[in-house]
Amino acid sequence: MPPLQPPAPFVIERLVRLALEEDAGRGDVTTAACVPPSLIGAATLRARAALVLCGVPLVREVYRQVDPRVQVRAIAEDGARLDAGDDAVALSGPAAALLLGERVALNFAQRLSGIATTTRRFVDALPEGSRTRIADTRKTTPLLRALERYAVRAGGAHNHREDLSSAVLIKDNHVAAAGGIEQAIARARAYAPHTSRIECEVDTEAQLAVALGAGADVILLDNFDDAAVRRAVATTAGRAILEASGNVTLERVRSLAEAGVDVISVGALTHSAPAADLGLDWEPA
Repeated sequence: MPPLQPPAPFVIERLVRLALEEDAGRGDVTTAACVPPSLIGAATLRARAALVLCGVPLVREVYRQVDPRVQVRAIAEDGARLDAGDDAVALSGPAAALLLGERVALNFAQRLSGIATTTRRFVDALPEGSRTRIADTRKTTPLLRALERYAVRAGGAHNHREDLSSAVLIKDNHVAAAGGIEQAIARARAYAPHTSRIECEVDTEAQLAVALGAGADVILLDNFDDAAVRRAVATTAGRAILEASGNVTLERVRSLAEAGVDVISVGALTHSAPAADLGLDWEPA
C-alpha cells in the first residue's frame, strides 16, 4: 500500500466549514452562558472501544477554524489500531472553543474511524499472503466521498473508481440500454481512451462467457455464490481481472479470495459501517 494521504486541504477546509456552519453558525448559547471567555481548558480524544483511528486532520481543521489558539497534538496517527482507553488527540486552549468544536470534531472522527475499523476487519479476513484486494464502491454519503474513501485507505483497503468519469464500468442497466453486453463493450471500446480498461458487470455464467468473448478487461461477478465464483475463475483462466461484488459478508471473504478473484468490492465499508466509539474527555485543571 502507498503511504496514507488525506484528502486535499481545500476539501477538508470546505467540509469542516460547512459542518461548523450547520452546528454553530448562530453561536453556542450553552457555552456562552456557562463558560467564562478567559477560561483555558484541556481535553483528550480517547477511544472507548477497540478501533482503527481516522480523522485526525479533520479534528485539527475543526479547531483551526473555531479558534487558532487551540493546540492540537496527535498522539496517534490515522490508520493506528487503538484499544479502549487509548488516547488519540490532546487538545488545549480556550475552553469555549474546545466545547464549541466538540461535536463536529467527534462526528468526523467517529464516522471515519468507524469506516476504517470495518474496513480493517475485511482486510484482516483475507488469507495470509493473499493477492486479492478489498475495495470500496461509490455507495458513499453525498459530498463526503473523499473523506470516506480516505477512511477506507486508513483501514488498509483500496478505492474503486472515484466517480463516473474515472473508468468505464458497464452495469446491467447499461447493457439493457445498449441492447446487450457485446454492443455495450464494443461502444465503450470505441469511445474510451486507449489507456482505459473496460469493466463489465455480469449476473450469470452465460453472461461471463459473452463478456470474455467481447474482450472485457475486467469482469464484475455480481451476486455469484462461492461455487459459481470458482467456476468463473476457472473459465476466465486469467483472461480478465475478476471482481466479486454483491452480498459480500465478512464470513465470505476468505472463500472468495481462495477461489482466486482479484478484487472483492464491498459497499458495506462505507454505507453500513457503524460509528466508532470515541469520546472527548475533559481533563482536570
